[in-house]
Amino acid sequence: MTIDVWMQHPTARFLASEFLASLRRWTGGQIPEGELPIESTLESMDVAGVDIGLLSAWRGPHGQDLVSNDEVAEWVRRHPTRFAGLAAVDLDRPMTAVRELRRRVRDEGFVGLRVVPWLWGAPPTDRRYYPLFAECVELGVPFCTQVGHTGPLRPSETGRPIPYIDEIALDFPELTIVCGHVGYPWTEEMVAVCRKHENVYIDTSAYTSRRLPKELVTFMKTGTGARKVLFGTNYPMIGHAHALDGLDELELPESSCSAYLHDNAARVFAKIGNLAA
Repeated sequence: MTIDVWMQHPTARFLASEFLASLRRWTGGQIPEGELPIESTLESMDVAGVDIGLLSAWRGPHGQDLVSNDEVAEWVRRHPTRFAGLAAVDLDRPMTAVRELRRRVRDEGFVGLRVVPWLWGAPPTDRRYYPLFAECVELGVPFCTQVGHTGPLRPSETGRPIPYIDEIALDFPELTIVCGHVGYPWTEEMVAVCRKHENVYIDTSAYTSRRLPKELVTFMKTGTGARKVLFGTNYPMIGHAHALDGLDELELPESSCSAYLHDNAARVFAKIGNLAA
């Protein structure tokens, strides 16, 4: 069984976003242009043998509801054995954000919170995040975020693992933090922070197997790294089959490969429950 911990089913609003322009250049126009049925996302998963996908909502400042929590909830409702939801919230309204996260997790079964710092122009040490971190701990769900440079034409500073991830892990040692996009060009920093903090993890979204940084692959072959790295795609920017192509070339031990593709995600996102069994 394989679990994709970072993907989104793109709405027309999401696909029309100006920040996708640079990603379209990188992918040679592979990112779709128009509205897609949810079945197309399931087809991408099926071709690659991906059983479960964590669908993320996308919320930014000034009402940028690019993929709404309601839309994610509906896709999960329609395909409850294939999808689980990651909530997005409005950082500018902290108490509304806390209540939204609480409702989505408790009432609708969402399994975590995702905030993309570059979309807000605010690193995770910004004070607006801190009530959400406390609520994640109380709810028993991870905080998911982006690390590394910013592919879209936005400043990359918000994606530095040091100081930002290191500092929030010190302030909230009980908070599970899943850092997507491997942290490049600060991958060594990301690995160091992951080694240092018990509840910090890395997901490989936005990178194909053949493009994973050597530092990360080396880490995945260690005892600590084998239980700390989770598979992700960033679909639809990278299709599932493309993301997994070349996995055998990494020469991961069988137990490490199983942990990477399934076991770590099932443990970290415990609220997936029976889906990941």
